[in-house]
Amino acid sequence: MALVFADILVDLTSSGRLSVLDPGILPKDYCQIDLSRAVARNIPNDLTIPEECQAYISSEIQKSGRKVAFGGYLEDRLIYHTPQFHEAGEPVRSIHLGVDFWCEAGTSVFVPVDGIIHSFRDNRDPGNYGPTIILSHSTHDTGWYSLYGHLSRASLLGLEIGQFMTAGSVLGQIGTIVENGGYASHLHFQLVQDLQGMVGDYPGVCALKDLEFYQNNCPDPNLLLRI
Repeated sequence: MALVFADILVDLTSSGRLSVLDPGILPKDYCQIDLSRAVARNIPNDLTIPEECQAYISSEIQKSGRKVAFGGYLEDRLIYHTPQFHEAGEPVRSIHLGVDFWCEAGTSVFVPVDGIIHSFRDNRDPGNYGPTIILSHSTHDTGWYSLYGHLSRASLLGLEIGQFMTAGSVLGQIGTIVENGGYASHLHFQLVQDLQGMVGDYPGVCALKDLEFYQNNCPDPNLLLRI
């Protein structure tokens, strides 16, 4: 089933490039950044402190001469080796299941594919998504979902469950550190085939023992965005 889902995502790009940020930001304007455990150990900034993480990412964008940093799908990240991702007796959940787009707070987030609002919630607990919107899509009779995390609180105002969202319309804006769960300003974008009954939330990281399931259920968002 996951292969069928992946094929559907690729097919959606056949009519043109899709984007979750300003379509005027071209693929050449993105720089890829690596925050995996092996790399993070050698970064002088303490990435668990949002302001230091923000400073590091901003410096990397500036050095690259690009506009947006992106990356993170299936990265094993050191920043998740903290209590909220490590329940007693359970392995740490440190493998990232979406793609992050780091840019300035207030940057508009766009709908890449026609969909309806499935659910939304302000996941306020530290280390969570903060304001989150989940869209429901149907392509070739296959249902699937897209999740947008770390938005501004204003992004949730006026939303209605079942509201139709046209591709290319503005969904919301990227939130600040104080409202986005405590992270450097960015969008967490994730694709999900089965939400497993969840509403307004879905795991954005997993433990290694669960990777096979989540990799199938949450394929690489770049199949859709082609950056």
